[in-house]
Amino acid sequence: MNYYMKEIETAPRHELEALQSFRLSSQIRYVYDNVAPYRAKMDAAGVKPEDIKSVNDLAKLPFTTKQDLRDNYPYGMFASPMSEVVRIHASSGTTGKQTVVGYTQKDIDIWAECAARALVGLGGTKDDFVHVAYGYGLFTGGLGMHYGAEKLGAVTIPASAGNSMRQLEMFRDFGSSIVCMTPSYAISLIEFAKENGFKKEDFQLKAAVCGAEPWSEEMRREIEDGFGLHAYDIYGLSEILGPSVSCECVHQCGMHVCEDHFIPEIVDPDTLEVLPAGQQGELVFTCITKEALPLIRYRTRDIATLVYDTCQCGRTLVRMLKPQGRTDDMLIIRGVNVFPSQIEAALLSFDGKAINYLLVVDRVNNLDSLEVQIETRADIISDNITDLENYSKKAKAAIDSAIGVGVTIKLVEPKTLARSMGKAVRVVDNRKIKNKFGV
Repeated sequence: MNYYMKEIETAPRHELEALQSFRLSSQIRYVYDNVAPYRAKMDAAGVKPEDIKSVNDLAKLPFTTKQDLRDNYPYGMFASPMSEVVRIHASSGTTGKQTVVGYTQKDIDIWAECAARALVGLGGTKDDFVHVAYGYGLFTGGLGMHYGAEKLGAVTIPASAGNSMRQLEMFRDFGSSIVCMTPSYAISLIEFAKENGFKKEDFQLKAAVCGAEPWSEEMRREIEDGFGLHAYDIYGLSEILGPSVSCECVHQCGMHVCEDHFIPEIVDPDTLEVLPAGQQGELVFTCITKEALPLIRYRTRDIATLVYDTCQCGRTLVRMLKPQGRTDDMLIIRGVNVFPSQIEAALLSFDGKAINYLLVVDRVNNLDSLEVQIETRADIISDNITDLENYSKKAKAAIDSAIGVGVTIKLVEPKTLARSMGKAVRVVDNRKIKNKFGV
């Protein structure tokens, strides 16, 4: 089967919205009848299923948050009976109970279809060898791309994460052509490859599908140069589906959302008002085909922008620009909003190479402090203390300028900071305070 679904992916906006409206109205009735917590939310808001006739009525509906899933742990938000649920995934997060998600067989089939569609969009075919280096298990990354690659008919290599030498040997020996992994692990593998005598010419890689954490355009260039391929952004979250809610095409100008299954909105995280197209805000999704966990107006906490013009590839599906961080990752340092992605971009702007770093936030005498720990590399290690001092000064100047807050730079020895095979941990906040979003 051809997983380029032209009739959907290139549909005129009015046709797509007609399909969304039909599916939305049916979904709201289904959710109202089968999910008691959501029925209570709608009743409290004075909204009945018959009030939702089209996508224009979406703003009448209440939001859903991760706390709703935790409050109804483990299965209280499920719409399908457990006898119809065939798989459970869960996301632990950093606080509170796991958020548990379920899938019926139809949900699994739709997920595989979306993942296959994502692979086709970035140039994948049944002749590819898709090397899945996301973690397998309750994390959705590994199995999500695995099923998509199999649906496409490609050779699927379920490598999972870890054991860098084994990963590189498989790249070389198995003929891996598309690799799926977190961007931070891709950078770590490139570093490991150089240290162990591998060259990018040893591999047949043509594409890296990188997701699960924010990453910058500078990191994209580092990954592309390091492996001699094209690196593509993919987006997903377990509560909505998993990887392939949206994905870049070959033009790398934003991730096409599978709008026949998910309706995206951008809202102001303070007022929760829907923002016009092109404005940055918090990303919200409504599931219009899911059976087991059909979340309505789910607040993702991701900061993103939606673009509705037709892509060079011909797809009319709305595109998500690369998320710029998360509302719950945002730090408030002396009254200034700071995202780790801003600091990463600042470091890359003057250094030009991906840098392993850690942000340590503290509060001393009621004054916030931000220390940026930067791992040195062989090319910047010097017996000349002046060279290191100059490097620190350049790093401080770049970051201070980018975020508008003075920071302290601490250079640490190579390999001091932890490497991550999954999502990289970039922040240690010792203040134990909540941010403006209450998290």
